[in-house]
Order: sequence, then structure tokens, then C-alpha cells
Amino acid sequence: MASSKRERELARRRVERQAARRAAAEAARRRRRTLLLKTLAGVAALAVAAGVVALNYDGSKKPSAVKGDCVYNDAEKAVKQVSGKPPTKDVQRTGTKTATLQTSRGEVKLSLFADKAPCTVNSFAFLANQKYFDGTSCHRVTQGGLAVLQCGDPSGKGTGGPGYQYADENLTGATYPKGTVAMANSGASTNGSQFFLVYADSQLGPQYTPFGVITEGLDVVAAVGKAGPVSETDVKPKLPITLTKVTIS
Repeated sequence: MASSKRERELARRRVERQAARRAAAEAARRRRRTLLLKTLAGVAALAVAAGVVALNYDGSKKPSAVKGDCVYNDAEKAVKQVSGKPPTKDVQRTGTKTATLQTSRGEVKLSLFADKAPCTVNSFAFLANQKYFDGTSCHRVTQGGLAVLQCGDPSGKGTGGPGYQYADENLTGATYPKGTVAMANSGASTNGSQFFLVYADSQLGPQYTPFGVITEGLDVVAAVGKAGPVSETDVKPKLPITLTKVTIS
């Protein structure tokens, strides 16, 4: 009887030790899972902040910083017919150009920095002159610390481009105060056709080529921005806005 009782006691202790080890292992798993979720949440938050102006189409070659002639490399197929690529030589590198955005909510005028972002302005003017932007909707709006209206994708999905990509410009010390016009991208030197208009001072790292400022019609953009997106999961503007015609002078 004594031996049997001792065996039962030893068995009970073994069960308790096994249960304690399982509990400790499960607690460790929970700690790792919690840490992973916190890490992913932090990454997701950064992705959201960057993704507001990021594009989803894939690039092919990523050009290096522009030196000398402009370089426009092949990328995903254009979502709207484009005749070739922008010229690469004899690009305007001084002064400014004026872009007029006729929109469904009023006129917006831009002063484009040919002296600071010549290849970007060259591409924007090329696409405007080909009527690439005409009849396209601005597909994304954000609020808060990142207050921008994003346009330039004829597909309206935020994934479309002109069939080519080119290098970043004018990034040294770049900031994005109210009125800035900058290129959206999907990573370093993946500029295409999508751009964003900043309607209130915004916090962004110097990763998006600033190539102009809004000189008239900021109120048009701000009205769309202040109305916000359709919902938390649908970034389309609650007040739809279409670029009916874009001209360069």
C-alpha cells in the first residue's frame, strides 16, 4: 500500500511538472506572438503613412539619379495609350512651366520647377500634351498629418502608370508644406504619372520628388481634402473630382 501511494504521489508530481512546463511554453508563445503583433502593427503603421502616396504597380529597372540626359525606362504597360516616351535631350532645366488643371470642381494652377526637377517636369508636360490626364479622376485623398489628394492614374485604381519610370529629383532637404506638388511612387526612382497635391502641411520623409507648387485653386483641392475619403476602407474622395483637361504653358 505504501509503495502504491508513493507511486501515485510521484505520478501526480510528474503530471504537475508537465502541466507547468506546458503552461510556461504557452506563456512564452503568447509573449512571442504579442511581440510579433506589436512589430507588425508598427510596420503596418509606417506602411500606411508611406502607402498614402505609394503606388502599387511593379517597376522593372530603377534608374539612378539623373545626370545629363533624362532617362525613362520601360515599366508596366501603360493604362492609357502613350505615344512613346518623353524626350531625353534638350530638356528645359531653367525657370518654370505653368500647368493648368481644369477640374470638375474648378481650376487649379501649378508652377512647375524645371530648374529643380527637369526630368519630372518634362515627363509631366509630355503626358499633359498627350492628353493622358484628361478625363481622369483623382483616386485618393488622405487627412491628418498627411493631407494630400492623389491623381494621375487613368485607371482610377492607384496602380496605373504611363509605361515608363524615371529617377527621383530634388529630394535633398525636401519637405511637403501646404501647396506642394510631388510625385507618388512605389519606391526609390519609380516615378510614373501619379502625383499628389498637398492641401495642408504634411509630414513625409524626403522620398517623393517635389516638382511644383499650387499657385491658384488651393481651395478647390482643400475642399475635397476636408470632405475626406468615402470611408476608412475606401480612399476615394467623398467629393469626386476629375481632371477634365490639363494644359502646359
